[in-house]
Amino acid sequence: MSDPTGKQAVDSYIAAAPKDAQPLLRQLRKTIKAAAPDAVERISYGMPHYEYKGRLVYFAAFKNHVGLYPAGDADKYPEVKRYMAGAGTLRFPLGEPLPAGLIGKLVKTRVKENEAAAGTGASARRSPSAR
Repeated sequence: MSDPTGKQAVDSYIAAAPKDAQPLLRQLRKTIKAAAPDAVERISYGMPHYEYKGRLVYFAAFKNHVGLYPAGDADKYPEVKRYMAGAGTLRFPLGEPLPAGLIGKLVKTRVKENEAAAGTGASARRSPSAR
């Protein structure tokens, strides 16, 4: 039996999203999977979620933007400032190209943070700023 919170659930989430958001969501998903190929894809809190040795990122579709929620300190990259909409919240407007390179960099950083936390015995589920 397949996991009802996994790939098929994410496929359904994207299919149900606003039409204008769907291409960005598909690109975001592809970018995350390329940056974290060992991450497990699920639905959590009603949105797609990726986990590898702890939480990596979540994403969600909205009327005018796509949100990305890295579990770590995304604001350490100056280039994300334009997209910051609060602590740990990035918003990518619909109708604009998705900064895939930046997103890949953020996800790879989250993978390294989780690996480091798992290697030290610290909880990989906590944000690095919470330690």
